[in-house]
Order: sequence, then structure tokens, then C-alpha cells
Amino acid sequence: MSKYIPNTDENRRDMLEELGMSGIEALFADIPQNVRLKRSLNLPDPLSELELGNQMGRLASANVNTDEYACFLGAGAYDHFIPGVIDHILSRQEFYTAYTPYQPEISQGTLQAIFEYQTMICELTGMAASNASMYDGATALAEAAVAAFQATAGNEALVAGTVHPESREVLKTHARFTGKRIVELGCDSGQIDLNELESKISRDTAAVIIQSPNFFGIVEDLHSVAEITHRNNSLFIVSADPVSLALLKSPGELGADIVVGEGQSLGNPLSFGGPYLGFFATTRELMRKMPGRIVGETTDREGRRGFVLTLQAREQHIRREKAASNICSNQALNALAAAVYMTVMGRQGLKEAASLCLQKAHYAFDQLVATGKFQPIFSGSFFKEFAVRSAVPVEALNKKLLEKKIIGGYELEKAYPSLSGGWLLAVTEKRTREEIDALVQAVREV
Repeated sequence: MSKYIPNTDENRRDMLEELGMSGIEALFADIPQNVRLKRSLNLPDPLSELELGNQMGRLASANVNTDEYACFLGAGAYDHFIPGVIDHILSRQEFYTAYTPYQPEISQGTLQAIFEYQTMICELTGMAASNASMYDGATALAEAAVAAFQATAGNEALVAGTVHPESREVLKTHARFTGKRIVELGCDSGQIDLNELESKISRDTAAVIIQSPNFFGIVEDLHSVAEITHRNNSLFIVSADPVSLALLKSPGELGADIVVGEGQSLGNPLSFGGPYLGFFATTRELMRKMPGRIVGETTDREGRRGFVLTLQAREQHIRREKAASNICSNQALNALAAAVYMTVMGRQGLKEAASLCLQKAHYAFDQLVATGKFQPIFSGSFFKEFAVRSAVPVEALNKKLLEKKIIGGYELEKAYPSLSGGWLLAVTEKRTREEIDALVQAVREV
């Protein structure tokens, strides 16, 4: 946002004259008088530029931020390291001023950036095709279910209770007005129950949806779920943490038909909740069911490499009732950040970041359990996030930690009432041994 508005009175007069208007009031002639505000805005007295800057600084300082606090809160948004080159690239005006290129072939640079993003998402997920990104991970998951309903004769989807609670809510909202059923599976062990899956899957099941690592941080048995799902001729949808895929076998290798997830971990800041991006990748057989924008590579009449929007099953291009989705755009700037992140980190950098997450999370887990104040809730293997049961109420624990400039974990009871005292902590590569030890020492004192 600009701190300085350069328009002069002369500029305003010229613009109004060009529009054939006598004054500012004429701009609002179409707004009925009965809905207009008839008084001045209730605003404080004006401040000088210096005073205003100081006031905004005081207001901003009321926010807890990860520059000053050690963050152990995850639950879907993670404090990962972001290379400085990302901001440099995003600040180039040809990228940050662009929205949706409605004459896309003119915007070859933008299309190439999206194509490179798609290619790297395919490599991470082990899938054949990716779209240009979606609004967020929850939207991508819901759209994956829609694609499954369109591709099969089934009218229900089975979703693991270990999938992010907010994603499950979005999924239910999508299904509510389409006559489709969303059936949730239990999660008492912190993982999907294969026996329950076997008993509930049916001919009407279009898809089985799981998250791995799941909301509790545990790595699910994708191979076994894929076998049960495909034996029923249903589609297998996996929501994945992209950073974990640098260490784990890709969902594509383990039998997934559609892979989605939240891409915030790939070079995007926490930003107090957004904007983020959702990634969506699938098999060659399901490409035409993929929603949103897709960039393809081609050659022009002179044989030169070029990029185009392709497989355009968007409502902007075909009859609305035949569209794969009503999502017509993509999170272009966020996807660009993800593309730059994956490029500069490279295979080895991503693997090192993931390895550090794994090692530091297990170190933090061991140290917390050793205090005697916490008990493991689940026994499954975890990546960078884990759940423990606290002897102290989690809300009170987190408040005490904030006094020591530590952002504590997520209170699991908010989403899972049966997990009273449950505390979900995330440990990324940014957390140092000193910060983890400070966390452990702080909880000893509570």
C-alpha cells in the first residue's frame, strides 16, 4: 500500500473532465440517497505523517510475530525459512501487478513461471499433471472430491477424521448443495482405521480421502489405503505436506489418484492466515477433470517454445453446467513464490529442510516427554508435528509461554473434544536447539 497519494487537484479536475462530470458527487449519482451516509465519518483528528507512522507502529506492535517469538504452532500453517530471493522476484512489477492474464499467450513470462511451478509440483507428488494452483489447501481438497464425483458413479466420499478439521468443513459445505454424502471415519488411534475403511467402503463410494502426514503429524499407510480403495474401484485422494515429500515416497508412487495440499510451506509467509495457495495434481486419466487453470508447453509456427492455457474446462471458456469447477483463477503470486522456493532450494535443499524438521521435532518430543509433564497421545511415526497430553490446561500453558516469547502449540480439544489436554506442536527447520530447550525449560516452570 502506498504511503503517498500523488494526485493533485488539477489531476482530479482533468479526470472528471475526461469523464464528462462536473464534480466528485457525479461519480456517485447512481447510488440512492437513502443508502448514503449523511454525516462525517467518526474518525480521530488528523495526524502528521510522522505521528501517523508512530501510531501505526504502536498498533502493529500489539501483534505477536515470528520475528520476535519462537513459534511452535502449526496445525496447517508453518513457520519455515524463506530465502530472501523470493521477495526480490515477487517485487518485480511484471509479477506483482498481474492478476489473471485474459489474453494469456501475450504473458509468456507469467505462463512460463506457472508451467515451471506445475512441473515441480508433479515431481514432488509423483503425478502426471498439475494445475496452476487453487485458493488454498482446503479448497483444493474439496475440488478433488468434486472431480471424483464427476469421474465415477459414486455419491459418497469417505474422509478420515485425521484430515484437517477446516478442510473437512469446506468439504461438507461443497457436498451440502450437491446431494453428495461425506462420511467421516474415526481417528481414535491418530490414524485411519483400515478395518473401519473396509467395512464402510461400498459401490457408492466415489473416493477415499486421507491426509499424510495427517492433522496430528502422523504418516499414514498410503499403500494399504490405496489397495482397499482401488479394490472397490474408488478413487484415492491424498492431502500432503509438500515439505515432507522431500523425504517420503510420493503419493503417486503409493497409488494416489489425486494429490492436493496447502502450499504455504513452500516459500510463503504465515501472513496472519493468508493469502495461501492450494496445489492440485492428478493422473493422466483424470486430467480433464482437473479444475482451474492449466498451462501447457507448445511451439509456434516458427518452432519456438511457447506456453498456452490448455484443457480449459473453466466456466469462463465453456458452458457453466459443463465446467469442471467455478474456480476460474489461481493464486499466481503465491504459486510464483512456491516455484522460486523449490527452484532455489533444489532437491538437496528441500531434503535437508525436511530432515531438520524430522530430527528437531523428535528431539522436542523426547525432551517434553522426559519432563514427566506430558504423555504421548498416539504411537504412529510423525514428521514435523506431534501431539502430547498436557497435565496443565493447554490454554493456560500457552498464555504462560507467550510471556516468555514462545508461541505454544494448538489446543486439540477445540477440534477434537475427546482429546482433553491434547497439545499439538510443530517444529520446523527454523527452530534452534536453544529455542527447543527454552520451551522445555519454560514448561517445567509452569
